[in-house]
Amino acid sequence: MRPRVAVVGAGWAGLAAAVELAEHADVTVYEAGREPGGRARCSGRGESRFDNGQHILLGAYAECLRLMRIVGADPDQLLLRRPLQWRREGGLSLDCPRLPAPLHLAAGLLAARGLGWRDKWRLARALDGLRRAGYRLARDCSVAEWLAEQGQSRRLRDDFWRPMALSALNTPPESASMRVLAATLRDSLGGRREDSDLLLPAAGLSALFPEPAWRWLSERGARLRAGCRAGRIVSREDGPKVDDEGYDAVISAVAPYHAAELLDAPDLKPALAAFRYWPIATVYLRFDVSPRLPAPMLGVSGGGMDWLFDREALAGEAGLVAAVLSAPAELPDAGELAARALADARRVAPHLPDPVQRRVVVEKRATFASEVGLDRPAARSALKGVYLAGDWTHPEYPATLEGAARSGAAAAAAVLQDLGIEP
Repeated sequence: MRPRVAVVGAGWAGLAAAVELAEHADVTVYEAGREPGGRARCSGRGESRFDNGQHILLGAYAECLRLMRIVGADPDQLLLRRPLQWRREGGLSLDCPRLPAPLHLAAGLLAARGLGWRDKWRLARALDGLRRAGYRLARDCSVAEWLAEQGQSRRLRDDFWRPMALSALNTPPESASMRVLAATLRDSLGGRREDSDLLLPAAGLSALFPEPAWRWLSERGARLRAGCRAGRIVSREDGPKVDDEGYDAVISAVAPYHAAELLDAPDLKPALAAFRYWPIATVYLRFDVSPRLPAPMLGVSGGGMDWLFDREALAGEAGLVAAVLSAPAELPDAGELAARALADARRVAPHLPDPVQRRVVVEKRATFASEVGLDRPAARSALKGVYLAGDWTHPEYPATLEGAARSGAAAAAAVLQDLGIEP
C-alpha cells in the first residue's frame, strides 16, 4: 500500500515536491488560491491576465529545467535563451559572446560600454577574487561592506552591483548577504558559459511550470484541492494531520508567515519570526503601437524603475511593456509607479504614446530578505512526519524559482528516505 503524503501550498516549491513524490505515494495538494503557482503565476482573465511579477531564470537553474521537462513543459519553447547581457540605458552595457567560461565574461568586460578602463579593471578584479576563493567568504558581510573592501567605484555600485543585488536577492546591498550573492554568482558566472545565459520567459509564468505540473499530477491520480486553505498541521503519535485528515507525511510549502500560523512548532517560531520581507512592484503598460525596446530586458541608469521588459518581443503580447521595481525603501502609490514606468519606457523608446491600459501589481511581501546571518530551517522539522519546503528553506539561495524548486525536491527526498522508499 502506497503511503499518503500531503503537500500544503502549490507554489513552485510545493509543486516540485508533489511531482517528485507522485510516482511513489498517494499525493494530496492543498492550495488556498484558485490556481497553482504561488508568487510566480498569472492572474486575471483575457487582456487583464498578467503575471504577478517578472521572473528571470538562468542557465544554471538545473532543477527548474529538469522539473519543467518532467511535466512536459519544453524549456526550449517556453524560455528565450540569451548569452549574458547587462543593458543599462545611459550606463553600463555588456554583452558576453559565446566563448568558453570564463573567457566570455572577460571578452564582455573588455568590450563593455559605459565604463572606463579603471572601472573595468576594478570589476574584473573583484569577480576574479571571488572566483579564486571558490565563491566562498570566510565571514558573511553585507554586499555594501564587501564592495567597499573591494574598492568598487560609485559608478560600479550604482550601475552594476545595486541592480544585481536587487535582481538576485530583492534586498538592498546595505543589508543583503554577500555570502548569498556569492552563491548565485558561483552557479552562474563560476560554471559553464551556458550557466550564465539569461532564460527570459516567452510565455506567462503559469505556462512554465504551475499549469503543466497541475495537469501532470492530476493525470497520475493526485488529489488537487485548489481553493482549499489548510487551517492547521499537527503531529500525532499515529502520524501528522492536516486539519482532521491523517497522512504518513506532510510537507508545508508555504511562506514563513503562513508556516507560523499552520504549524504547532514552538521550536521553529523564533526562526520564522526572524524573517523580514521586501516588496516588488510590477507595472504593465499596453500601447497601441509596438514597443520596439532596444532589448527584451534592459534598465535605465538613474531611472525610476529597475528593469523594463518588452513583453511583445518576449511572449508576443502586443504592445505590452512591463516595468519592475524591487525592494524600494518607500513604496510609491500606483499613479507614481505608472508615471515612473512610462518615463523610463520613453527614455529608451521615445515614439511611445500614452498607454491604452495600465495595470500595477504590488506584492508587499514578495520575497524574504536575504540578510546577513539569516538562519534557515532544514527540510526536516522537529515535528515527526512534518517537513518544510519553500525558497526560504534552501541553505544558500535567495528567494528564486530555483531555490524553491530545489527546496521542494529536497523535502520530497527526505520524505522518501524516512518512509524507506527508494526513489
